[in-house]
Amino acid sequence: MAQSHPPAPRRITILGSTGSIGTQGLDVAARHPEMFDIVGLTAGGSNIGLLAKQVRDFRVKVVGLPDERAAHDLRQALGALEPAGGGSIDVEIVCGPDANEQVARRDCHTVLNGLAGAAGLKPTLAALEAGHILALANKESLIIGGPLVKAIARPGQIVPVDSEHSALAQSLLSGAPTEVRRLILTASGGPFRGRTAAELEDVTVEQALAHPTWSMGPLVTINSSTLVNKGLEVIEAHLLFDIPFDRIDVVVHPQSIVHSMVEFVDGSTICQASPPDMRIPIAWGMAFPTRVPDAAPACDWTSATNWEFLPLDEEAFPAVRIARTAGSAGGTAPAVFNGADEACVEAFLEGRLSYPGIVSTIARVVDEHLDGGTDESGSAWVGGNRTTLDDVLSADAWARRRAQQIIQGG
Repeated sequence: MAQSHPPAPRRITILGSTGSIGTQGLDVAARHPEMFDIVGLTAGGSNIGLLAKQVRDFRVKVVGLPDERAAHDLRQALGALEPAGGGSIDVEIVCGPDANEQVARRDCHTVLNGLAGAAGLKPTLAALEAGHILALANKESLIIGGPLVKAIARPGQIVPVDSEHSALAQSLLSGAPTEVRRLILTASGGPFRGRTAAELEDVTVEQALAHPTWSMGPLVTINSSTLVNKGLEVIEAHLLFDIPFDRIDVVVHPQSIVHSMVEFVDGSTICQASPPDMRIPIAWGMAFPTRVPDAAPACDWTSATNWEFLPLDEEAFPAVRIARTAGSAGGTAPAVFNGADEACVEAFLEGRLSYPGIVSTIARVVDEHLDGGTDESGSAWVGGNRTTLDDVLSADAWARRRAQQIIQGG
């Protein structure tokens, strides 16, 4: 009888390796070297010391960095490290503004896109065009480039890594697409759950960055507090699963244990539950459709616990409603929603915009875009499947520019 051999480790490239998603993905890989071979990494260059250790520890073959200065710093950091297991640290360094796209195209099985914001769009397209499986944590690339991404992605090529969409994908396995009544996205409610709009007037940066259940980067943390992130996730769910917006609901679940739910036509609701640990959806994305043993601790069912589910207060947190407007319009409108948000979050973190000003500015920019508003270089709404990459990038740039004008009093 012929002996069966275990499968070769899956070759993984991680975009944004020193960020929250990247470091947790590498933690999963480090504990399961029999399952994963990390072949490529990219980073922004703000934590060269950590990147150098990642390159050494995982014997990475190629690294992408934004410029030659960062590449020089990495070479110096690598030279100061003792190679793991002897020998030398031999790695190819790709640098330049398109380094993420270049590395995303390199030979591998799966690309984990852990980049933040709209910068993830071109690498997403590059990974898909190269035929790789895309473990997608960078929701913005799908949201702003929806028609572009869906036009080139083959069935099953995108595996969602957002905890909510991973939960939906897993729950959807319980029935046929025609049996789905609605999707229910859960939201923690963030640090300001229960506050009225008036009580949000004086929120500080420190308060907004203090998320009660998740540890994330500053952009996602602020977006979670305003519920902009949940609005983005509604658009993402629509694009991933082809469910109309009127069949995608949001419910507040402060414990962040039930990550999302699918209601079927027979009245059954299937959910995915686990402690709030991103290593579970990251591991599922990296190993799909295989599950990774002990990716993170499971729920402790021996202890008494309570789960709460509360309606979303859209008066205090209107971001989900604004996102539905942009998502329903489609075309370049989601890119404008996201671009305006990224500009507003940056301004808030720098002390140039009040906390309520984030969402009110986004709403104004989206309304102007859909009403045909332009500045001197223009950005008219382009709808449907006619959207090109240039349209999306132009709309994103216009939204950021217009948001800055409004923030400055224009």
